[in-house]
Amino acid sequence: MVDRETNAWDTQNADALVDIFHPDMVWPWPPDARAHDPAAWVMPMGRYSRERWKESWQELFDTHTLVHNKRSTVKVVATDQQDGGFAVVDVDTLWRHKQTGADFHWKGRACKVYTKLGSEWKLIAHTGLLEYKK
Repeated sequence: MVDRETNAWDTQNADALVDIFHPDMVWPWPPDARAHDPAAWVMPMGRYSRERWKESWQELFDTHTLVHNKRSTVKVVATDQQDGGFAVVDVDTLWRHKQTGADFHWKGRACKVYTKLGSEWKLIAHTGLLEYKK
């Protein structure tokens, strides 16, 4: 699942990206990588909507160049029943606005939570990127 998501970002394929999300996906996001207190987090994407989320990601792909997308899987845990799990992923993704040249940097550690939907794995929750001491 982590590799599928990484590939979707690398190829800037909005369809492939939204295909990984569970219909009940929610995505809380910290205002910055040091905001470990969830009381400060926001939910800018709302509950998953394939059309809305695809449009949002496509807009990013249309307006920004992917400079690099470095991702490292730190840990993967699955339930004994093989129906749920999570992955801890270190992300360093740099986008550059095509017109202004402004950088848009995603850097930090995420916890990606997965669930089995029928025979397919789906991403159901994802914390925003946070800085941790290694």
